[in-house]
Amino acid sequence: MIMMEDIIKEAYIESIKNIRKGDKEEEVKKIQEKIKKAKKIIVATNNQKKFKVIKDIMLKVCNAQIKMIDIDTKFADLTRMPALYKGLLALDTEKADIYISRGRLGVPGSGSMLVILDEKGRILTASLSPSSVIHKENIEKRIKDELIEALKRIGISIN
Repeated sequence: MIMMEDIIKEAYIESIKNIRKGDKEEEVKKIQEKIKKAKKIIVATNNQKKFKVIKDIMLKVCNAQIKMIDIDTKFADLTRMPALYKGLLALDTEKADIYISRGRLGVPGSGSMLVILDEKGRILTASLSPSSVIHKENIEKRIKDELIEALKRIGISIN
């Protein structure tokens, strides 16, 4: 079985040799496999509504134990990349196969990002949304759309 580290190393070598020509099917398949075979997923939120949206979708993708972190993530907004920081906070405090976080992209007004990380904090996929003053949708719909989009980017469709 090819490991994620082997795929990453091969891509690094191709880039160094200036022969990399974009993503390969086996790279995308490895990301799909990693998500679909996850046994434990941590969602970096303590907001029950946001958690439920993510959990309901992910249970259509894999048969994992899915739980929220028991830490308030509001202070992540004090960082330059709140969405990513929330995921790394979850990774530092809970052991899991996959981490899902969602928050502000960057500076206030920059919109939001949903990101899916592996157990080493590597970004497997993500999606972006415009500022809420632009899209004007409720938070649950935006999170649903963001997660479906992030999964779609790596070839996982939700029915």
